Amino acid sequence: MITEPLTLYKLMILYLLRSVNYPLTNNQLSGFFLDYEYTTYFTLQQCISELVEARLINAHSTKNVTRYEITKEGGDTLEFFQADITPGAIEDMKRFLKENKLRLRAESSTYTDYYEADDGNYIVHTEVREENQLLFGLELSAPDLDTAELMCSKWAEKNAAIYGYIIRQLLGSDH
Repeated sequence: MITEPLTLYKLMILYLLRSVNYPLTNNQLSGFFLDYEYTTYFTLQQCISELVEARLINAHSTKNVTRYEITKEGGDTLEFFQADITPGAIEDMKRFLKENKLRLRAESSTYTDYYEADDGNYIVHTEVREENQLLFGLELSAPDLDTAELMCSKWAEKNAAIYGYIIRQLLGSDH
């Protein structure tokens, strides 16, 4: 049995990431560990950083969010050491995932980012994903940084309507 708390937290992070088939954000992972009072924010960030350095999880960062997913090596490590996670911790993680399933999936399904183009405009990149599969992506030009940030912030609430509109247009009015 593991007596080192940092090792247990790392295994718990791997367990959470393996339990869902989409990346989890730093805020989502923090939500679990802080809500259930397992550790502090700074200790959690240390564990995440060490898992990334060890290539047991991948980090994908944009301007405002970092998403994590388990690697094959992380999955293999978890298989080998999963029995060292306490039954109580496993129950807490299962409860957290069950109670927050819809919210976690919705938060993880939309992605936005922007970058400055050579001409001084900004390119806003948006995506909707389902279980790591791209369903819909769109890149738009924005004239300035404020507009690019506003477009990114509206994407989460407007993506379904935009997707529906485009599909209706592509399929024609008789569908």
